[in-house]
Amino acid sequence: MLTLGIILTGIDRAQPWRDELATWSAASRSLPDLARLTGNIDAATGPYYLFTHGWIMLFGDSTAALRLPSALAVSAAAGLTTVLGQRLVGPRAGLLAGLLFAVLPGTSRYGQEARPYALATLLAVLATLLLVEAVRRPAGWGRWLAYAVTVLALGLTHLVALTLLPAHGVLVLVASRRDGGRWLLALVPTVLGVAPLVLAARAQRGRQLDWVDPARWTDLTSLPGGLAQSVAVGGLLLGLAALGTVRFGRRAVVPAACLLLPVLLLFTVALVVPLWVPRYLFFTVPFGCLLAGAALTLAPGHPTRPGSTGTGVDARPPTRRSWKETAPTGASIFHDLSAPPVGATLPPALVVVALVGLLGLPDQVALRRTHEWPRSAAVDYRGAAQVVAAGQRPGDAVVYSPRDGWLFLDLGLAYHLGPARPRDVLVVRDQARRADLWADECGEPATCLAGVNRVWLVTAGRRADPLAAVGGAKGAALRADFTTVQVWPRAGLTVTLLTRQP
Repeated sequence: MLTLGIILTGIDRAQPWRDELATWSAASRSLPDLARLTGNIDAATGPYYLFTHGWIMLFGDSTAALRLPSALAVSAAAGLTTVLGQRLVGPRAGLLAGLLFAVLPGTSRYGQEARPYALATLLAVLATLLLVEAVRRPAGWGRWLAYAVTVLALGLTHLVALTLLPAHGVLVLVASRRDGGRWLLALVPTVLGVAPLVLAARAQRGRQLDWVDPARWTDLTSLPGGLAQSVAVGGLLLGLAALGTVRFGRRAVVPAACLLLPVLLLFTVALVVPLWVPRYLFFTVPFGCLLAGAALTLAPGHPTRPGSTGTGVDARPPTRRSWKETAPTGASIFHDLSAPPVGATLPPALVVVALVGLLGLPDQVALRRTHEWPRSAAVDYRGAAQVVAAGQRPGDAVVYSPRDGWLFLDLGLAYHLGPARPRDVLVVRDQARRADLWADECGEPATCLAGVNRVWLVTAGRRADPLAAVGGAKGAALRADFTTVQVWPRAGLTVTLLTRQP
């Protein structure tokens, strides 16, 4: 509930950014058009687009509606992180892990985004919890079936999240080797269901990720800040996670593997194949929070003895013990649920959680202004749409420059203006007919502009002379027949009203 409350605060304040515009464009198409799109580009995101298509049919495509599934998903992930922490480390570690996850700026960032990362995070934590339950209490195939279905859903939601499976292999190897056969059998539906998606995504990779460079070693140092959406918070969380890993020994094996192995696997592959996009690894954050929560249970304070209330209040003077005495012992990688809680009292640990929240507060405010990264690279689609809506007349046309980039200038105005937008005069084949995220424009712009007296020109970047910045035949046709009436600079783009020369 804390996570949901934080994320719902200002959920529609930051306008949809380019990736969310792609989600809206794909999910708002008919099912045949969506199938044709994913056959050409974005196959890996196709199942998420299909889900969002159904969601839009039920709840509409407002900014809040588009983002609500992500908000619900990360909120559920916070709750399941608490439960998983209880199973692996202890109830207090689980509670603190959930609270840490709730206050991270990164949780708000991806909980307020119409993309699949929040759903993948929920499924990653759920799959891990189901596997823990299946290994801890082997009783039939029910839990293994639930695990198999969840892992299949995880792969369909976010292919990169399947890098979590080697960590699950570590869990089975360390906890219960006799269940290795069941685990492998549970992965068969995922292999069969995801293989076609992998092949399609592999064929589209060159076009889909042409903006991604091969990974560099320095990318690892910036990953914590990127995932937490705050350098200070990411650094603090990493330090706490490292402390929790060292001090909890075997009981830290599972969350540590779930945090580190996906990162190392993706980075290793990305050294050769350009795949390194930090947000793809957001599903590992709950496991980092779990390790950090474990570290906070060893913070200075009075440990709770058996028979105490768990609040630090006891009729007898508390006995101070070292962390070695309170740290987990034995060979099990799971927490004994029947054991009384041990470790520091909650108030000192909650101070650290509050500190994390305060450190991330500036980034929480910033991400509610824009989802672009860096924050200074905002693109004000909404502001441009407001300019056009306030000044357009019947018969007006709109022209975009550039048309083939990742800014999606046309989708931005289409989302905010809807059917009331000016005629896209240069389009000869729109996104749906092209089965793409981009449209085809007229080969002879001067001919297509014939009969148009007023043009709204939307260009990328802040331009003192937007008309001069338009290249090719399109720019030549506009400069030959039109003159600038007024220019409206907005963040990341410029709107210009052109009228035909007498």
